[in-house]
Amino acid sequence: MSERHEREGRILYGRRRGKALRKGQQRLIETLLPELAISLDTDRVELSSLFPENCREYWLEIGFGSGEHLAWQADHNPEVGIIGCEPYLNGVATLLGKLEEQLAKNVRLHNEAAELLTEKLPDACLDRAFILFPDPWPKASHNKRRFVSTSNIAALARVLKSGSELRIATDHTDYGAWILWHMLQSEEFVWEAEKPEDWRARSRDWPSTRYEMKAIEKGLRPVYYRFRRR
Repeated sequence: MSERHEREGRILYGRRRGKALRKGQQRLIETLLPELAISLDTDRVELSSLFPENCREYWLEIGFGSGEHLAWQADHNPEVGIIGCEPYLNGVATLLGKLEEQLAKNVRLHNEAAELLTEKLPDACLDRAFILFPDPWPKASHNKRRFVSTSNIAALARVLKSGSELRIATDHTDYGAWILWHMLQSEEFVWEAEKPEDWRARSRDWPSTRYEMKAIEKGLRPVYYRFRRR
């Protein structure tokens, strides 16, 4: 078995589908998603060929859920080309509805594991990346499924430009410690925090999501990490 197939075999997903899609959502999956989907049938994915010519930066969001954050960023940064990765089809359908309403032209999507996309991206091609409230896989026996890992941090370091920003958020205490430990082990990133407020609060350009608000209503305290690519 090739190294690629061995690695793909280790990629573990959460849910791929939820309840049945509504007619409008199914229409978007059949018509709009093919227009925005990124093909991996190439050795390298050249971002400049995916987006309008006026894009000044390229951002990546891994696991965008229902897409509130991604849609907000796309609407407020029309000159930025944004790639969203999300295997959960219902979340993709929800985001597509937002993008259609906004008439967004600066978003492209990957409806599979992010690892399959990042290995196709050129070195130092991204200006920012987001991993917001990933599945914490709370059972100790499932920790190996967490996206934040030594290998994925290295992959992100390769595709992020020097000086670019990686934002990671979680409401799970153990995963928060896990993320920080793994990121601090990397020589490629610097944690941009000088005081508690730097990781306890979002900035103005970091919108909330429905999932995040539900966590806060339950009494959970999310952390908002910012790391700079050396």
